[in-house]
Amino acid sequence: MLQRARWVLIYVAVLVAGAAQATEVAVVGLFPGKAVLVVDGGRPATLAVGRSTKSGVKVVSVQGEQVVVEINGARETLRLGQRVVKSAASTEAPTVNLTADARGHFLAAGSINGAPMRFLVDTGASMVALGRADAERARIDYLKHGRPSVSQTANGMVRTWVVKLAEVNLGGVTLHQVDAAVHDSELPVALLGMSVLNRMEMQRSGDTLTLRKRY
Repeated sequence: MLQRARWVLIYVAVLVAGAAQATEVAVVGLFPGKAVLVVDGGRPATLAVGRSTKSGVKVVSVQGEQVVVEINGARETLRLGQRVVKSAASTEAPTVNLTADARGHFLAAGSINGAPMRFLVDTGASMVALGRADAERARIDYLKHGRPSVSQTANGMVRTWVVKLAEVNLGGVTLHQVDAAVHDSELPVALLGMSVLNRMEMQRSGDTLTLRKRY
């Protein structure tokens, strides 16, 4: 079966850090493992994960309707329909911009201990929460190093193990030593709880949620 690309006429302006002028990047299509980018109004370039354009824009990961791109070492998580503008000379703290889906949820592509992860922003969760399979992908030996606990969920109380995550990355914002709960079950997505959000400044404007690293 032929895979159909999801096309979107959304242009994302990104100012390359350290560059004298802006670099305009447009995400015009997404395939499994590939993204179609237009840089500075040029011809569309289909890039597999890990490949870069001649101007240095790299596709780090593609997950669902999100792509993580890297520009001169700075990463941005872009969703279909999202517009991001970043100052070249900015000295601000690392920032992530997320766009709400049709249900008003904020989803983001990131990683835990280097393993690609899909997050759902959940201010009702006291810490990052992930299922067993995600924990195994992130090489977390929760049975050996975790502290047994229980968590209240919509389906009642579930057994969990509280652990410290060595690294959580969200669109180029990296946090270390983050508290998390590994559930004795599977979760459809990892929950981005307050153990991360308390270390970020959150600002919502319409359908856009901006997360800025505080420490």
